[in-house]
This record gives sequence, structure tokens and C-alpha cells, in this order.
Amino acid sequence: MKIAVIGTGFVGLTTGACLADLGHSVTCADADPAKIASLRSGRMPFHEPGLEDVVRRCVLGGRLAFCEDTGEAVAGSDVVFLCVGTPSSPNGAADLRYVLAAARAIGRGLTGYAVVATKSTVPAGTCAVIRNAVERETVHPFATASNPEFLKEGDAVRDFMKPDRVVIGTENARAMETLRTLYEPLVRTSGQILCMSTRSAEVAKYASNAMLATRISLMNEIAEICDKVGADVTEVRHAVGADARVGSAFLYAGVGFGGSCFGKDLRELSATGRALGVPTGIADAVLARNARQRVLLVERVREHFRNAKETAQEGAFSAELVEKTVAVWGISFKPETDDVREAPAVEIISYLTRLGCRVRTYDPAVRPAEMPYTTPCGSVYEAARDADALLLVTEWREFRRPDFGRLKSIMREPVVFDGRNVWDPAELRALGFTYYGVGRP
Repeated sequence: MKIAVIGTGFVGLTTGACLADLGHSVTCADADPAKIASLRSGRMPFHEPGLEDVVRRCVLGGRLAFCEDTGEAVAGSDVVFLCVGTPSSPNGAADLRYVLAAARAIGRGLTGYAVVATKSTVPAGTCAVIRNAVERETVHPFATASNPEFLKEGDAVRDFMKPDRVVIGTENARAMETLRTLYEPLVRTSGQILCMSTRSAEVAKYASNAMLATRISLMNEIAEICDKVGADVTEVRHAVGADARVGSAFLYAGVGFGGSCFGKDLRELSATGRALGVPTGIADAVLARNARQRVLLVERVREHFRNAKETAQEGAFSAELVEKTVAVWGISFKPETDDVREAPAVEIISYLTRLGCRVRTYDPAVRPAEMPYTTPCGSVYEAARDADALLLVTEWREFRRPDFGRLKSIMREPVVFDGRNVWDPAELRALGFTYYGVGRP
């Protein structure tokens, strides 16, 4: 098939490259000339394992091209994927300006029948609005569909090529058959294609992210209780995850979730509920708990140094962290990505600097320009040198087994705050570290 992808962000570029790798002819369009120039020269706009190889292979094979003009990409296409951003408005609702602008451009570019499939995360009913926007700009027949994405940053290529499920929402039989044909090769050995109404598909994306975020926040709430009673949340997680009705995924306590999806989608779900008069207390509570997790880690740091200062100078509580040097390992919101949108580390660093800390940072993928108010370092050990404390915030693989002996020798004080419960508390304490985890005694 001839396919157009509008938007070359994480979803658009992954979709376009993977479909081209399956043998389709794909053109990705983006209004940002710098991004298109970068892609044409072989430079990726973001870090995503394996994607650069797919893009390079498909460009060399003549199956993947990039352009700035939506009309050029859309002309003659069988399927057009709408993959532009939907930032949140001040009230939490989805801002659909870019979606509707892209829809109008798609309408002007149509030269014949095509399926216009929306991958952007949008509230229920948006597909109908998109259809109206396209219809006003074209005389050609077309169909619309909702085809939400379920791609994890850091594992997007595998998720696309071996999906758990593909959701297709449309009331048009021809569109449904076109998209089923497109995705059938991806689910021959595993996964499934779920066909449903357009509005059900639109809600499904929000529901999936809300469910995953709820599991994380509930476990973080349990972790705080564990802290108070002396229980170990890791042991609790094993007991809960062994229940077949629950399962073990997304039950890890830590500093909370980040990224461009969970928080944004929960806020949009809450805004939709308000507009419809439906209480969304669970979604609101999930967001509140997630915000609290970042504060809790900083408060644990403050408590440690407050106790130390109280021992040396009774009553000196107001400036526990002034002039302290804190190393932060991990800035991206999760491993294997350079995405810092709503990353816990960014907020934690902001708190620490406001309290007077000097912050030294290291992340394998995030550029130094994305680490304001810190001293970016070139390695884990450079960041930890002369530090009064070390915070592990993002669980990159290279952080799992550092040379703890070397680490202890270069830190001013061997104090670690394991924000992802990656390390063994007993091992570190035996080596002479003061260890703090999340929900671990």
C-alpha cells in the first residue's frame, strides 16, 4: 500500500518506519523543516533503540521518504495516519488545534479514496470532528478510523512489530478491511486485532493508560504504608503479583511515572469527565499520588541531613541541604529514551536546587541542554565524585551493578537514595553505605 504519515514524532516516525519495513511505500510529512532536513540527512530527532536502523534501511531501500508538504505525502495514498501532537490545555483538556489543522491539510491533499486513521490520542468524538474537517476540504470519498497506538518508549519497534493487540475503531466496513489487511502480518503468530466502534477505540487508549498508571500509584501508596510500619514493599509486590487475577506488571514502587502519556491522558480523562458530569475521583487520586512520590524522595533526603545536622547542632533544621552536593543518576522519564517530559528527575532536581543543593547529573541519552540548573557529567563516577548523597532516579541498565567500592571511595558521604529499588539494601549496608529505598525498611 501507499501510506502517508502526518507527524514525525515518536508515534509517527515509528509507525512510518515499521510499515515501510514491512514493504509498504511510506511518506512521512512534518511541518518542521529542521526535523525533515535532519531525517533526510540520517539524523534521528530522538533516541529510540533500533529505530534508526529501520529508518536507514527503509530509506536506502526506497520505501521511506520525508517531506514538509502534507499534500505531497497524502496524494495517491491508500491510508493516511494522523500522528500529530495533542498537548493539554490549561484546564487539562486535549488541545486539538494541530489535529484539526492536519485534518484540513489532509482533505486538501486527497486525490482519491483513502482511509484517514487517527493515531493521536484524542477524546471520544474527535474522529467525527476530524471527518467534518476533512470533508470541508475535499470532493473525494474517504473514510475515517481510530487506530490508537500502544507503543512504549524504549521498546517501540518491538511493540509495533509484535503487538499484544491492534485496536481498529470505525463504522466503515471498507476502512475496517483495509486496516485489517495492513496489520494482519503483525498478528499471525501472536496478538490480535480488535474491531470496535470509533468511540470505543478512542476511549480504549485512555482506559489502558489510566489502568497502568493506577497500578503504579496504588503500589506507591502501599510503599508509603510499608515505610511507616517497617514492611518491605518488594516482598509485598511479590505476594500481590503472584495472584493470577492481578499479575506482576506495573507493580514496582518508586518515584512515580513520567513521560508524555500517563499524566496527560489522565488529565484529559478527568477533563472529559468534568465536561460530561462524571466524577473521576480515581484518576484524580492517581495524579495526586504520583505528584507526592517526587516530594517524598526529597523529604527523605532532607530528613537524613536534618538528623545529621541535629546531631551536630541542636535545633538547626532550616537549611539542611544548603551547599550539599547531590548526584542524580538518570534524567529521562524511563530507560532507553531521551524523553524528559514530566520526568520525575526534572521535578526532583528543581526541588533540590530550590533547597540550596548543588546537583550533579548523569544520563546515558539526555543531552546536557536538557539538564538546567545542574552540572551535567560524562559518567556515573564523575557525577558521584565528592557527592554528599546519590539519588538513583531512572533505572538505566548501567546503573544496576556499578563498582560500589569505587563509588564509596569517591563520595564525600556514602549515602544512596534508591528511587527505583534497584539495589540490594543488605549488600550496600554491608559495604558501608547508608541506604534508603522506597517502601523498604
